[in-house]
Amino acid sequence: MKPTFVEFSKPILERMAYLEERDASDRKDGTPHLKRLRQIPPQTGMLLALLAASAPHGPVVEIGTSGGYSSLWLAQACRQRGDKLTTYELLPEKVDLARETFAEAHIEDRVDLVHGDARSKLRDYEEIAFCFLDAEKEMYAEFYDLVVPRLLPGGILVVDNVISHQADLQSFVDKARKDKAIDALVLRVGLGLLVCIKLDRRWPNR
Repeated sequence: MKPTFVEFSKPILERMAYLEERDASDRKDGTPHLKRLRQIPPQTGMLLALLAASAPHGPVVEIGTSGGYSSLWLAQACRQRGDKLTTYELLPEKVDLARETFAEAHIEDRVDLVHGDARSKLRDYEEIAFCFLDAEKEMYAEFYDLVVPRLLPGGILVVDNVISHQADLQSFVDKARKDKAIDALVLRVGLGLLVCIKLDRRWPNR
């Protein structure tokens, strides 16, 4: 099932199907952890697109491109918003695969793919409207500290794998829930999503 607020072209649907099949194969054939796509399921993609489309006007950022599957969903939200997705990936082989994805899906006009460590790049942002974080789990706390202060009022940070990796990420989730700058909740969608929404401090009772 695809979200009704965007139209998915045939090239996008075909590339989604290819990546879904490849991801399923990776999970069965013993592909090494770092080489696996480890991508989100479709229901997570649908929610990401809905949230990104509803975020305030401003930069839309993804940390952890992998093969570009989640980027396909976010790029469609950006098309509706009238802006572009900037997505960061550290591993060169995944950068190559993502670049192929964007070309095959004909969405290169909606995506800026950056090969490099997003931690250094995020410091250049004055503000962020939406961010999806799906990277190595030991980096989550550092990314959180870089992203949340830059979120616009009403801006959204979505973090993946907080249920599937609960033992490793519980202290991180607890930190977000105690952060007075945001509202935070965990959704049982896919492998578990932490959704953080930046509060508008013009409303002091919040």
